[in-house]
Amino acid sequence: MFKINIHLFTAAGPSSLEKLHQLGPEIFLDLKFHDIPNTVSGAVSSALSLPGVRLMNVHTLGGIAMMQAAAKARDESRLPKALLPRLIGVTVLTSMDNAALREVGIAGPASKRVVKLARLAQKAGLDGVVASTHEVRAIRRACGKNFLTVVPGVRPEFAGPAGRAARRKADDQARVATPAEAIRAGADYLVIGRPITGAPDPEAAARAILDEISSALSASSR
Repeated sequence: MFKINIHLFTAAGPSSLEKLHQLGPEIFLDLKFHDIPNTVSGAVSSALSLPGVRLMNVHTLGGIAMMQAAAKARDESRLPKALLPRLIGVTVLTSMDNAALREVGIAGPASKRVVKLARLAQKAGLDGVVASTHEVRAIRRACGKNFLTVVPGVRPEFAGPAGRAARRKADDQARVATPAEAIRAGADYLVIGRPITGAPDPEAAARAILDEISSALSASSR
């Protein structure tokens, strides 16, 4: 899938989905809706009319009523069931560590907060959550194997320890992992952006990441 976030959507609007969907891939609409239930319900209903959307998300910190409104708007759509996108909840942004959470008044380690939010999302009727690799196994234990885990903050192995360390200094991601680590943890989807778009040779970077993912999948199936 191609992921369309608020940066591209703000710059190019719904036409960006049309153009990318014409190339073949489906769309992860990463707009992270977070507002009062009625507003989020309307946003989800509007998003359902956009072409090729397979995944869309809301912020779990909007609360269970907001998430339920989002799920209801999706489920009551006139779209055929096979075309309904999966609805997932953003838990704790991977740019935030324990110290950043304390600054905004959220106590306890990120791992516990993420699992609690994942349970709340499941109760609200969402299909899965966005979380870092470090919480995937705990989410699986809490919510079951059919509950989707979408993992951002993916930083590939090919950069090497020195390259990854240098990138982290200039990066806003705090809870990161390699593609292989995410696969071994059991992630369903990996979100990979800057390791490709910021690489000197984006095509070579994408191929190297695919090779790393393929190797991890082969090893996990043995």
